[in-house]
Amino acid sequence: MKSQIVAPSLLTLSVSAFLVFMLNNCGEADTYDKQYQRQLLEQAAVFFRPMPDNAFAEGQEASEELIELGKMLYYEPRLSKSGLISCHTCHNFGLAGVDNLPVSVGHRWQKGPRNAPTVLNAALHSSQFLDGREPDVESQALMPILDPVEMASSEEHVLAVLKSIPEYVKRFHAAFPEEDEPLTYKNVGVAIGAFERILLTYSPFDSFIKGDLDALNEEELNGLETFMSVGCVTCHVRETLGGHTFSKFITPRELSDDVEPDSGRFNLTGREEDMHFFKVPSLLNVAETYPYFHDGSEWSLTETIREVASSQLDIDLTDEELDFLVSFMHALSGEVPEYALKIPDLPPSTADTPKPSFE
Repeated sequence: MKSQIVAPSLLTLSVSAFLVFMLNNCGEADTYDKQYQRQLLEQAAVFFRPMPDNAFAEGQEASEELIELGKMLYYEPRLSKSGLISCHTCHNFGLAGVDNLPVSVGHRWQKGPRNAPTVLNAALHSSQFLDGREPDVESQALMPILDPVEMASSEEHVLAVLKSIPEYVKRFHAAFPEEDEPLTYKNVGVAIGAFERILLTYSPFDSFIKGDLDALNEEELNGLETFMSVGCVTCHVRETLGGHTFSKFITPRELSDDVEPDSGRFNLTGREEDMHFFKVPSLLNVAETYPYFHDGSEWSLTETIREVASSQLDIDLTDEELDFLVSFMHALSGEVPEYALKIPDLPPSTADTPKPSFE
């Protein structure tokens, strides 16, 4: 494997091995390893940066009342027409913020057109949805609620549900104290977005980027080196290792089956140059967010890496390189915030709360 890290000469390695043997592990054995780790960290710092404490923009409201309201709405199934589907249905925190389905199942068992990306760390992306059609998580949160295939609701239904429940009325006033009439559909998105801005995961790789040289083991370090040397950093950079650019991609299934390839961003812009372009996915927690690709057609992380390297970089990876890259990507997994994992107690409906509909 071609390396961008300066390796010691054979003579140096021989001398080091001799010293290790003679000095009986007195500390000299770590010299080369630490040099390698520091060099790798210096190189990685060119492409990556540490995760922030949260994803709020400067001056953006981040009160406890707003975040707690957003959490409740995220888990609230009564926002949907059927009363069964919430944001958490397709973006399950127990499954790294996805549903582990090729495409999500919505109202009346309808299937969505694309694989659901993870909500974890999504607030740090430059745009939302695989085609980038929304600028932030606040506007993104409102779309699935109204989509006839997903939650199949309406603004009128959502507001009727929330206004019929006294605790929600009280909580909206507490979350938006400067507004006379805070219970609006726009503020539903603001609240859910505020909650999503704390859904950041901190991985061993993030610890490494912050300076902990021992955060990654040998396999993961080799994977990081491979990741940079073969060109994965062309698209997967910054703190989220993706989520900021767009790339053309047609899946093997779309190429081999009698399936019309997804037009991707073209459906949004109408520009021919955007045909089959999709947002480059973040790789954080990627080992847990299978299946992969915009059509959810690949279940193997190894095969996903092999295909992307071949189609995007025109590289045939060796088995060793694939193993290294898989190890590195496992080091991109982090814990979901404990606060998010605690399911909130939702207030009961009243006689005025709209009944669920399965039509």
